[in-house]
Amino acid sequence: MSTNITLSGNEKIAMVSNLATMLGAGIPILEAVDSLLEDAKKNQKKILETLRDDLIQGKPVHTAFAKFPHVFDKVTINIIKASEEAGTLDQALTDLKITIRKEMEFNDQIRSAFIYPLFIIIVFLCVFVMILTVVIPKIAVVFTSLRANLPLPTKILISLSNLLIAYPVYVVLAAISVLGIGVLLVKTEKSLLAKLFLSLPLIRNVAREVDLTRFSRSLYLLLNAGIPITNALLLSQEIVMQKEVANAIAHARDAVMAGKKLSGGLKDAKHIFPGMMIKITEAGEKTGSLDKSMKDVSEYLDYRVTNSLKTLTALLEPIMIVLVGGLVGGIMMAIIAPIYGLISQVSTR
Repeated sequence: MSTNITLSGNEKIAMVSNLATMLGAGIPILEAVDSLLEDAKKNQKKILETLRDDLIQGKPVHTAFAKFPHVFDKVTINIIKASEEAGTLDQALTDLKITIRKEMEFNDQIRSAFIYPLFIIIVFLCVFVMILTVVIPKIAVVFTSLRANLPLPTKILISLSNLLIAYPVYVVLAAISVLGIGVLLVKTEKSLLAKLFLSLPLIRNVAREVDLTRFSRSLYLLLNAGIPITNALLLSQEIVMQKEVANAIAHARDAVMAGKKLSGGLKDAKHIFPGMMIKITEAGEKTGSLDKSMKDVSEYLDYRVTNSLKTLTALLEPIMIVLVGGLVGGIMMAIIAPIYGLISQVSTR
């Protein structure tokens, strides 16, 4: 039952932030959980109740959090586990709060980049339905009365118009069915659809930068918590979406296990890891501060992702305008071309 529980980003930040603040102030964890339970609701309350029960039984925090995989991923669980053993749980929760906030900012930026194209598509569909229900029926009467020889695009438009007007209920039901199947596919085949989406030309590079940002930030948190680098790389590998990035991280891990430096493993995949990332990693290894270097890398990549998303948004707007303009133009040509044909026939007579 608990495995299906989820939390919104704001709920997760609030819970982790409040818990970190109370622990940082020296309040015992069980007392802090009891205090949070007073105002907790729904899923947040269920998580805190589970945490309280486990703490009473003498179990650690990460054991309770591990029961909610849709809320806390493996990276988070291992960070909390290591910080509990080191006695730095409050600091780890503070770092996680920052990470969750940055992840939310990432998602907000990605969503905002696609709001405009989605809006354009919805407007086009509304205009298309209006043309089919208002314009085409009137034009079709004229074409039928004059027995005009219609091109194929015009015939298709008239057939769609007749179908929509004659069977509106069935068309609506069919549209709802298609939408329902789409939602079902998103839920059941989310990873497959994500891979297809991330393989699109304009999306691929941005998705890679997002993956690298998440990888470097997770690696910083894991190393900072005291987790060995090989385990940290294995856990970080699981949070990326693109297979080629995951394979590159796996290769870097193999290189580290073979006694090489992490920067050496990253150099073997220069087509995946940017040169600046490799240089910063190499500098961190020389100074013995690899975890801090990974933090610097994540901030550098965060900046790159923000710029890439701005560029993507700027490119999508004209592309969508040209695409929708072409479709509307094609529809209008399918309507106007037969009219010009009729006018030319009349003028020759």
